[in-house]
Amino acid sequence: MTGRAALRLSRLRRVSQDERGGRPTAARGGRVRRRGAQPKVVALGGGMGLSASLAALRRITGDLTAVVTVADDGGSSGRLRDELGVLPPGDLRKALAALCGDDDWGQTWARVIQHRFQSQGDLHEHAVGNLLIVALWEQLGDHVQALDLVGRLLGAHGRVLPMSAVPLELQALVKGHDPQRPDDVDTVRGQATVALTPGDVQSVHLVPHDPPAVPEAVEAVMDADWVVLGPGSWFSSVIPHLLVPELLGALTQTKARRVLSLNLAPQPGETEGFSPQRHLEVLARHAPKLALDVVLADTAAVPDRASLTDAAKRFGAAVELAPVARTDGSPRHDPELLAAAYDRIFRMHGRIGPWR
Repeated sequence: MTGRAALRLSRLRRVSQDERGGRPTAARGGRVRRRGAQPKVVALGGGMGLSASLAALRRITGDLTAVVTVADDGGSSGRLRDELGVLPPGDLRKALAALCGDDDWGQTWARVIQHRFQSQGDLHEHAVGNLLIVALWEQLGDHVQALDLVGRLLGAHGRVLPMSAVPLELQALVKGHDPQRPDDVDTVRGQATVALTPGDVQSVHLVPHDPPAVPEAVEAVMDADWVVLGPGSWFSSVIPHLLVPELLGALTQTKARRVLSLNLAPQPGETEGFSPQRHLEVLARHAPKLALDVVLADTAAVPDRASLTDAAKRFGAAVELAPVARTDGSPRHDPELLAAAYDRIFRMHGRIGPWR
């Protein structure tokens, strides 16, 4: 056994020390922290938007939990969901990959779990990480325990939790979904379809309508110093968290500060033509009692700061603009710039904590 393998095996076997008296504790992913030394951050979302947020947040805190939507019904996740009746693992896998470290071990495992098979058979386009997660679910019979184990294997700098323990179907009411009937409102079913739907999305809901939240996710939100919502596909990755009653209850009751991270550009399909302030308006329609502390947006993506500020006031939030996009012109977040923006928000808008 190589020295590196032995080190990783020892981490998998490590038993956390007692936290009393400020003694060190092995954080998930093998990192050591002291109680109160870093902000406790919970990030909610799904897909590449959540991955971008996690890649930034893991740079500034070791006490990080991702709460991930479980309504995906496309690709490898959809096939596994249909065949085995399991939660769709794809967004959970992406979150775990985003939490992998920048060292050789972390980057190797990130590539492995993201690897997709290319074949002429049934394995075509299945992601390795999806199969690993589902195998552990079947072996352990516990969603959270299995994801924790995968995180330890990867050396993930944080924890990944599903928002619900049951597979969910996303449905949307869309005006003009059929171009031949522009004034009609149709029901569009399935996250993959909603994400690319033509027409104007009026609202979204989940089936079942009252899904149970994962208790650990609710506990994480209630215990957090900061909760980050977004960026990501607005109707299919961000808003669904607000449609789980227990999770919405935690978001409205927690003493944590709440930051909403806006997208860099409208998404073709579900938010085509949306202004930054319209993103806030549809959020308010789905969760009118939700309060926010900060709305973060990229400086270049906000042509009308006054309108965004007015929309943010409805949530009780301040607007923070910062350059958070990659410099190559693509609508993708730069993890270092986004980390700097989050760090500044945590220091300037939060209770100045013992991590500073």
